[in-house]
Amino acid sequence: PILSPEHCSVPLCQASSRYNSVLSFHSVPDDPETRRKWKVAIRRDNFTITDRTRVCSRHFTPDDFRDTAGRRLLKKGVVPSLFQWNSFFLPPQRPGVWQRTERPAVAVVDSEPEDAPEEAAASVNSPGHRDNASLPDPAVVDLALEENRSLIEEIKHLREEMERMTLRQRVLTLQFRLSHLKLCLCAHECQ
Repeated sequence: PILSPEHCSVPLCQASSRYNSVLSFHSVPDDPETRRKWKVAIRRDNFTITDRTRVCSRHFTPDDFRDTAGRRLLKKGVVPSLFQWNSFFLPPQRPGVWQRTERPAVAVVDSEPEDAPEEAAASVNSPGHRDNASLPDPAVVDLALEENRSLIEEIKHLREEMERMTLRQRVLTLQFRLSHLKLCLCAHECQ
């Protein structure tokens, strides 16, 4: 039996197995969480996934595929990430706070084996690790507090200036009304 050509379900992608034998087409995984992630990633309104829903290999990175003899199979849990709206390009992952922050060198105790600090650093620098308990450098906190104080002073000064301008505007308005009334009175007396 001749199989009907497969088409990619991603919006703006017109890949079809009829015209492109290089691409592979992948069905949506059965796992509910991964299926939900695929649906979100594909960005299609009112999209219902069926047994015929396919996504072409253009939407996966080379690391998303398993090494197999001849067939291109996806690794478990992989989600399509390359689309026309991101120019088929993934932005580089931003390093975590731990990698971006300079820290003072820590003295190594002689009783520990030489490779222990490297192992500890490796576990701390692992992608899933987050150091939420570290405190900011006191100098940074002092600078932020000083900047906040100066901004508070500036706001206070601007409010006082605004109040003076409002009062000055009220005085000028009253002076104008008074001079207008004097003119009206003078014109009335002259008649």
